[in-house]
Amino acid sequence: MPRRTISLPQSIEDLARESALDGESFSATVARLIERGARAEGHTNRPRYVGAGEGDSDLGIDAERYLRDLVAAR
Repeated sequence: MPRRTISLPQSIEDLARESALDGESFSATVARLIERGARAEGHTNRPRYVGAGEGDSDLGIDAERYLRDLVAAR
């Protein structure tokens, strides 16, 4: 998945970090919140990305866990 860089005001970044689910990456949190906001505004089209955990079971969320474990083991 290509990376996109966006600039967020500190207050919005703080809100996103407070809204993160346990073990959820910042990118996944922001994507989830954007999707919820779009749906609340009446937009029902699914985004054109594959969210973490929606691909093969060994990708996305599992990859983040493996990397976290690797860093913790050092």
